[in-house]
Amino acid sequence: MTPRLPAVFLRAPLAHRALHDVTDGRPENSRAAIRAAIAHGYGIEIDVQLSADNQAMVFHDYALDRLAEGTGPVRVVPAGTLSETPLKGGDEGIPTLPEILQLVAGQVPLLIEIKDQDGAMGDAIGPLEQATADALQGYTGPVALMSFNPHSVARMAEHCPNIPRGIVTSSYKAADWPLNDETRDHLRTIPDFDRVGASFISHEITDLDRPRVADLKAKGANILCWTVKSPEQEAQARQVAQNITFEGYLAPHPG
Repeated sequence: MTPRLPAVFLRAPLAHRALHDVTDGRPENSRAAIRAAIAHGYGIEIDVQLSADNQAMVFHDYALDRLAEGTGPVRVVPAGTLSETPLKGGDEGIPTLPEILQLVAGQVPLLIEIKDQDGAMGDAIGPLEQATADALQGYTGPVALMSFNPHSVARMAEHCPNIPRGIVTSSYKAADWPLNDETRDHLRTIPDFDRVGASFISHEITDLDRPRVADLKAKGANILCWTVKSPEQEAQARQVAQNITFEGYLAPHPG
């Protein structure tokens, strides 16, 4: 049976890469940003990438350059070195997923995006999914998993069948996605939703009027969206989406 997204994921907005603000010492996906999101009562969305020694690191980009005091691919650096690599705009290194799970400790819902490791949304995946599943062993707080890559979502169904899972979805414009036409056309129609046992999507905010989104919603799928950056965008997104992933402002929420 497909696990449903708990209702708590549809209440407080989800802080995108946690409640980050480098002007206040809170880089993306940092412990400081996690603590700030918890203090405000927000749910949290984070990303995981793979280290050279197959550990799940909480980090968005494939390369270190933009976010950390380093250069080159995350994938070729061991976890211990990544943990000591300072995040730009903060006073801490890159956290591991187990560290973040210990920090969140079920206080707020946690949405984990598994970054595509195949490079072309294909099936050359596995180590990051396994590392994520290993980290989640024994975690009892509200958590859900998602990825742009449906193969990754299907793998997580094998590893963590009781954890809700979804697909991150997009309009897949050629200018934004260095994929071949066939792959973009395939992913755009969200054909893998049932195959992977998904119960939700997180869809690109500028494409929420896509008929396929309405179709999935009508069939009972939960609709989240990314990434809302203003109250005006939020008002528009909530006409379709049941919850938002946001950044750059403090989204209002119940309680």
